[in-house]
Amino acid sequence: MDTPQNTALTRALTELPGPLPARGVIHIVIPHTDRFTVVGNHLAQHPTLSTTAVGLAVRIQSLPQGTEIGIKALAARLSEGEKLIAAALRELEAHGYLRRARTRLPNGRIVTRTVFCNQPTALLRARVVAQSPAPPQPPPPVQDPAPEPPAPEPAAPQAPALTDVQHEEGHAPQDIAPPHNAPFVPLVPPPTAPKPPRPPLPQPGEPTPELERAATALLSDLRRHARQLVLSENDIRQLAPAVAAWLERDTHPDTIRHTLTNDLPQPLRHPAKLLKHRLTVLLPPPLPGADDLAAPARPRIAVTPFQTCDGCERAFRAPTPGHCRDCRNAHSPAQAAA
Repeated sequence: MDTPQNTALTRALTELPGPLPARGVIHIVIPHTDRFTVVGNHLAQHPTLSTTAVGLAVRIQSLPQGTEIGIKALAARLSEGEKLIAAALRELEAHGYLRRARTRLPNGRIVTRTVFCNQPTALLRARVVAQSPAPPQPPPPVQDPAPEPPAPEPAAPQAPALTDVQHEEGHAPQDIAPPHNAPFVPLVPPPTAPKPPRPPLPQPGEPTPELERAATALLSDLRRHARQLVLSENDIRQLAPAVAAWLERDTHPDTIRHTLTNDLPQPLRHPAKLLKHRLTVLLPPPLPGADDLAAPARPRIAVTPFQTCDGCERAFRAPTPGHCRDCRNAHSPAQAAA
């Protein structure tokens, strides 16, 4: 039996006018009359968006207004998984095609509004044109028998279609255009953005053979308490300094064992990475010394002692013996007269 061949494309190829290219794609363009979506080349040929993000953006544009486009809703209709769809949505949000914001309705309910813009640059350009003042027009001529009809003004660019997900009837979506002449700043970093460096593994201040021996024994014994924590010799050599740092800070071995084996994820695929993370992030501070826990000494207040006046024998406060203030004032005029 012969293999069926599609002769429609071959017949349409022979009807194309002009010479055909020797290599590359050849387009057979048939105009659409219904069920079509206009997609700009700025999206279809985006230099940095992934193919999944471009295809997901085209899919969202083809959906009617009010269609659910959450991660779970899209994963139920598409063959891609939730992680791939979430990464594609983050790419679209970073490049301005998508925005997700939590909004409180008048009835107190909090909903997530998802706004999709099919051409973010045109939205910014239309906002700038709307805010710029109109140029002054000259007055029309008074005596003109046959004035020419004024030229039609160019139509203002229409705002792109917006898709609002989880919206309530009677509530319009929020405006996503930034302020006048403000550059676009992505709210979410793209998936290819460099990640911050991880903190280094703790190291003991004074490594000793006893600390290393105790740390190695504790790590080797973990599989008795949690069957998932089976470590290789290389993993134990790498993690032993971190456990030694915990032991150096007077942490009990049972406390370290409970911290490393408690509430393990299921399934556990990388035991060494999990232990490295817990030993680094949950490292306790050193125990304070006796001097640190002692109550601070109260400052001593100098008290001026009591003295007995040599003239009237009245008590008064002064650092040295002598006369009181009244006696000094009484003797001062007499000394001055003498």
